[in-house]
Amino acid sequence: METTSETRIGGEEAAREEQQQQQHERQTMKVIVAIDESEGSFYALRWAIDNIFTYAVAAPDQSLELSKIYLLHVQQPFQHYIFPSGPAVYATSAVLDSVKKAQEQNSATLLARALQICKERMIKAETIILDGDPKDVICQAAEQIHADYVIVGSRGLGKIKRAFLGSVSDYCAHHVKCPVLIVKPTK
Repeated sequence: METTSETRIGGEEAAREEQQQQQHERQTMKVIVAIDESEGSFYALRWAIDNIFTYAVAAPDQSLELSKIYLLHVQQPFQHYIFPSGPAVYATSAVLDSVKKAQEQNSATLLARALQICKERMIKAETIILDGDPKDVICQAAEQIHADYVIVGSRGLGKIKRAFLGSVSDYCAHHVKCPVLIVKPTK
């Protein structure tokens, strides 16, 4: 008889722990900050840390439990062909390897700079490097991570450039399924 009551209590205890874990996951805020070569993205990161993660400085031991920041950098795929004023010219595999290596070094440098900003402010961050069109990849990452917020910087493109080049922040604002915060640097 005693073993039955112990088993039931143990089962209730396991269920209670599982419920607490699920509640903790729901309370954990997941924020994606898109990082690229622009100073606007680093300004957005600093803004997010100063305005969303302000409690982390006051209580650094609890910051891990309350939020998670993801630093997302998207590498655009390299087009292995060019169109001079004649037929298409394809890049050799050595050129492709060289470009890929340069992209990886660039990504590592950008994310190291972003991680240093987080470290200075006592914020733990996770880095993610993905390949593809930044517009689509940011939207997909937000959905896969179940992000609570996506924060992107604004490059401040004019209306004409934005019409021709497109705006990553504008696209994300319309297609990401969670709130998107577009941070514009002060002038």
